[in-house]
Amino acid sequence: MQKGLVSIITPVYNAERFIAGTIKSISKQSYKDFELLLIDDHSTDNSLSIISSFSEQDSRIKVLQTPSNSGAAVARNIGLENASGQYVAFLDSDDMWKETKLKDQIQFMTENNSGFTYTNFEMITETDELIKPRVTLPESLDYVGLLKNTAIACSTVVIDRQVFGDFRMPEVRKGQDTATWLMLLREGNDARLVDKVLGSYRIVKGSISSNKVEALRRTWNTYRNLEKLPLHKAGYYFTSYAWNAFKRRKLE
Repeated sequence: MQKGLVSIITPVYNAERFIAGTIKSISKQSYKDFELLLIDDHSTDNSLSIISSFSEQDSRIKVLQTPSNSGAAVARNIGLENASGQYVAFLDSDDMWKETKLKDQIQFMTENNSGFTYTNFEMITETDELIKPRVTLPESLDYVGLLKNTAIACSTVVIDRQVFGDFRMPEVRKGQDTATWLMLLREGNDARLVDKVLGSYRIVKGSISSNKVEALRRTWNTYRNLEKLPLHKAGYYFTSYAWNAFKRRKLE
């Protein structure tokens, strides 16, 4: 594990429209001590060719591939298995970071002795138009807090493996990120907010993350089948989650 190095994990599947912009947002980071692990999940478009060309230009960019089309959790776990850094960060293939994202986050983690941080973010369209300039999140979340408000966006997370150790994501097709944060916080740790807008979360029509009904089903599945919560507790936390999601994104 290389001290100070940030291993950025990005699963890639049919992302030819956005992946170049995503990679460029990483290349522009003011914090230069990183490696980018791009894990192609057997894309059927030009994604693999695009990410391979970036890898040829920058030795910090590494291209990996899943054994077969397996979903984001398997891809992220391949990234985790090959990560060399003290810190692990996640960025989806259609999202982007602000230039100071890593610098601000690592500085906050060092100064506040925090092993798990997330940030505020803006929401953009498929054509980079701004939908919402700031999605403001709670200043900290523990296990129960996250059950009530699954607000942490995967593309904003940085985790210090010197604090949490090595970990893997549950290999489910949907909701593996929230399940992972719950797993890491279950033993009494908390996640801290870096109170700046440091990322752009893209709303892509037809994607899993953009489907509001699917988000409700995914969260319920996480509570009942991954966290094994009793029905009454799952119902209580789910109601809180739904209300907070409504307030945050104005679900209708």
